[in-house]
Amino acid sequence: MNEILYYDRYREEVCSEKVYGDRSLRWTYGTPAGRIALHLLVKRALFSHWYGWSMDRPGTRWKIEPFIEKFELDASEFALQADAFKNFNEFFFRKLKSEARPISSNFSSICFPADGRHLCVPDLSNCDGLFVKGEMFDLKTLIGDQELARRYENGSLLLSRLCPTDYHRFHFPIDGVPASARLLNGHLFSVNPIALCQNIQILATNKRVLTKFVTESCGTVLIMEIGATCVGGICQTYEPDAAVAKGDEKGYFRFGGSSTIVIFEPGRVVFDEDLVEHSSQHRELYARMGDAMGTIL
Repeated sequence: MNEILYYDRYREEVCSEKVYGDRSLRWTYGTPAGRIALHLLVKRALFSHWYGWSMDRPGTRWKIEPFIEKFELDASEFALQADAFKNFNEFFFRKLKSEARPISSNFSSICFPADGRHLCVPDLSNCDGLFVKGEMFDLKTLIGDQELARRYENGSLLLSRLCPTDYHRFHFPIDGVPASARLLNGHLFSVNPIALCQNIQILATNKRVLTKFVTESCGTVLIMEIGATCVGGICQTYEPDAAVAKGDEKGYFRFGGSSTIVIFEPGRVVFDEDLVEHSSQHRELYARMGDAMGTIL
């Protein structure tokens, strides 16, 4: 894969992704020596925990300003000034000003749970692949529950991929009541398309967290956060069994690229046309948390 292309909803054009750590990523997944290192060390939790810990060191503050400049981040959105962060990790899971991510006010809309590059599957029983035609992960493996997987086998799914350059807090897409989060342990492979095009099952076997989310409008929704290489942790900030509103914060990822997945019961949602169109071409759509991804049926 030479370039990672996605469609930017706001610019209305196909863009090429600026990949953080591009050279290391391509070496790890594209060379024999890199693949050996991947299986001996990089995929293991200890490596990611060490890397996340290293990003907590005060000496990493110098990385913040060059990162903002290189990846053209809008510092005016940050809740804190860039020089107020004590380390790179604190900057990485930064909060934004509330006005930076307005929540779709349409009562029937469902909002994206995170900033990122998104793919949708309107009907999981009729999916010809995500990043590559014919390549789809196993739902039962992803959820870790055969009976639950059977219930959602004709459902709808949204995959949101967060790059290291993105805002790394995730939110609830509609109103409802979330249960406690359940950990499903696994390795920590990269979730970048360079890796996923080689093995889409990474999404179903990486370390992940599952939350059942009971809603009036969409039944029980499954929300998942998926860890990846160099993710120092998946941190939940919500209160289980307490009602939340659309757009309320659910948690955040510490350092590293990551993904979220939202799975709806059959016949509950209709995804927006641009999301469906680009997903059908195996091309991600960039959109920000709070914007509408679809409507409730």
